[in-house]
Amino acid sequence: MNEEQIKDKFSQFLSGKVIESTVKQYLQKLDSLSEWFYENKITSTKLNIWLEVKEISKINSKLNGEFRDLWRTTNKQRKNWLSSPWNHWVTFNEIQPIEEIISENINFNYTEFTEISKVNGLVFSNSLILRFTAALLTKPFVILTGLSGSGKTKLAQAFAMWLCEDASQYCIIPVGADWTNREPLLGFPNALETGKYVKPDNGVLDLIIAANTNKSKPYFLILDEMNLSHVERYFADFLSVMESNGEISLHSGNDSIICAGTKIPPEISLPKNLFLIGTVNIDETTYMFSPKVLDRANVIEFRVNKSEMESFLNNSTNPQLNNLAMTGATMAENFISIAKNMNLQTKNQKELNTALIQFFVELKKSGAEFGYRSANEIKRFVSVVNEIEPSWSITEIIDAAILQKLLPKVHGSRRKLEPILKTLATLCIIDGQTIEEFIFAKSEIQFDDKAKIKYPLSLEKILRMYNGLIDNGFTSYAEA
Repeated sequence: MNEEQIKDKFSQFLSGKVIESTVKQYLQKLDSLSEWFYENKITSTKLNIWLEVKEISKINSKLNGEFRDLWRTTNKQRKNWLSSPWNHWVTFNEIQPIEEIISENINFNYTEFTEISKVNGLVFSNSLILRFTAALLTKPFVILTGLSGSGKTKLAQAFAMWLCEDASQYCIIPVGADWTNREPLLGFPNALETGKYVKPDNGVLDLIIAANTNKSKPYFLILDEMNLSHVERYFADFLSVMESNGEISLHSGNDSIICAGTKIPPEISLPKNLFLIGTVNIDETTYMFSPKVLDRANVIEFRVNKSEMESFLNNSTNPQLNNLAMTGATMAENFISIAKNMNLQTKNQKELNTALIQFFVELKKSGAEFGYRSANEIKRFVSVVNEIEPSWSITEIIDAAILQKLLPKVHGSRRKLEPILKTLATLCIIDGQTIEEFIFAKSEIQFDDKAKIKYPLSLEKILRMYNGLIDNGFTSYAEA
């Protein structure tokens, strides 16, 4: 049920209390009221005043606290135009809870998350959020890498809080440097007592079991500092099951084992509604990812440019993540539906195929060519973006796919990579330009110049890798 339908129900409720002309005035005032609440950051989105019954006590607390004088002044200036419709709205919610009204599925809209994040002090570009959400919907395993302190963990946590209706639907687990097997994630059978199981205290196993039980709800496992230990040692079972769609064996029994109130089945699968997000920092204490890991994930790099840093310094506020909690939960069902839909259509197939073949040929020269799995996932990524953001051109989507799926595997020495990186960079610019113009540019490159650059995200990354190659004699996608 959409906002207009909810307002119709509210209109019917008012009709039994006030005359028809007053009903219309109240509906108009309530529209303005939602704007006022949003502009003053009392609610996190304009729709909260319609959709979030749980926010009423929080809003009233703000109005009777930090916003008391502003609320009274505004009421006085506008002759109580705020109080009456608000009081009727509260009464309407008490009689007919909004949870019942909004039980229908609402289409997933990633821009809602972008907007509410900005209001609450967590600023990311629309492009980054689109790539992140599309990557999760393409395949539920995403690696966030890049500059330390740039918001990787905060993004993963905020998105999970926003989309889930309960905190039990997500886990943030700091990976330990001593993780040498899967036991910190999945536990193990008790070798001393038959029929007993030792479950990890961090809640990972409970999360996976819950995801298998409630497949219409999203669940998020966030592994913080994922490469603090060798990923292949503790994550091998997960990597294998991602491709085989099989099950991970937990114990040899035929029946479930009860452990701390949880039924531990003999085997467990990774359902499509379980999303795995790993955050990565690169320094002397961490390990690099193998091609096996990179091939199974979309890798999204976080960078901070000058304008973003200036904006942060001028408007620095502590992120209020609690204000995001559950505000996107009405979109969760549609989010899962998209993730499970394997029949999404890929537009501009011919242009995509041409670009992939060009990059395949050049990457093969360095042994970093991609296989059928990566090609198929890129096609899937294109179809997902077509579904959730139709305004994005095929060129923009291909650019993101190159950056997230193809370049992460590129690493090597100057002798091996210098000519290849130059050729890859050439594929990212418009015909008629020479790559030397960009490599030896004396002024700052305008990567948004569409007359010269075809794939700006990929070109910017390739040039950084090239400069690292020249300076150090070696380069890789991952940067400290």
